[in-house]
Amino acid sequence: MKIGMLAPPWIKIPPAGYGGIEWVVHYLTDELVERGHDVTLFATGDSVTKARLVSAFPQEMPDRIGQTLFDVRQAATAFKQADRFDIIHDHSGFVAVPFASFIGTPVVHTLHGPFTADACDFYRTFRDSAHYVSISNYQRSCCPDLRYAGNVYNPIDINSWPFAAREEKEDYLLAFGRVCADKGFHTAIEVAKRSGRRLIIAGAVQAPYRDYWETVVRPQVDGDQIQFVGEVTLTQKWNLFAKAQAFLFPIQWPEPFGLVMIESMAVGTPVLAFPEGSVPEVVIDGVSGFVVETTDEMVERLDHLDEIDPETCRSYVADKFSVAKATEGYEEIYRKILAG
Repeated sequence: MKIGMLAPPWIKIPPAGYGGIEWVVHYLTDELVERGHDVTLFATGDSVTKARLVSAFPQEMPDRIGQTLFDVRQAATAFKQADRFDIIHDHSGFVAVPFASFIGTPVVHTLHGPFTADACDFYRTFRDSAHYVSISNYQRSCCPDLRYAGNVYNPIDINSWPFAAREEKEDYLLAFGRVCADKGFHTAIEVAKRSGRRLIIAGAVQAPYRDYWETVVRPQVDGDQIQFVGEVTLTQKWNLFAKAQAFLFPIQWPEPFGLVMIESMAVGTPVLAFPEGSVPEVVIDGVSGFVVETTDEMVERLDHLDEIDPETCRSYVADKFSVAKATEGYEEIYRKILAG
């Protein structure tokens, strides 16, 4: 198949630091090429891919995340070439969807974001413009009346991630991701302080959330019990996850998937998370981590980490969230759409 892969315009493929959607695009694009498909990736010019790369922008620009004019230009670059492809797979935000019905090539749109009331209204308005793919059953349940082509869990290349057995773990907890209130970094800090454990925080402080960082998180970073290491390289990320006793994910919003959870489990590190959004669908309570209702329960579960087997965490991810499984799911979707 000739496939046009449309990535968000702000972060390069694969991402050097923070990036969730970008990793999914990277894994899927390269695997499709390996399977013999003719793939063109629309992404920033500093992206690295096995596919043909077409760029509207020379390099990534994370400081401009959310500025719609860049999203529009990226989508237009792909849609102007639509007749070159059998199918276009859109991983960007909202802007490509309203125009998808005006091109002759079918568009698959993966729903990477949450379904707010406004988002549901938007997608219902354009329910027939694209073929929608959910990334969790929870996400689909929030807006069930779209034209869904399938459900495909986000993947991880487990062979690229190290593994650390229980005896290789070090004495710290980890909080990782975009530093914002929705991710619950303030709660992770509270859990660490109440349990007397060390917490390492790693991730991006982006402009829209700088006030949260400056007023809520930064004042509690003492460089000893609570440490902040900022954005890290991929190798540093691997090591941070692999050596942690546990990954704290006390999210405060309905996460539609949460790639970071499977990254943690892939290296053998259990996840402690609140049951928001897809969390109970991704983490098996008592097997690959603990899904808890309250901060008190998260603190208490830290005394039961020895009940979680790191090898079981890794094998669970390898079975359910592999790149091969996700790619096969999308290939089946593409063929079904093209068959009419």
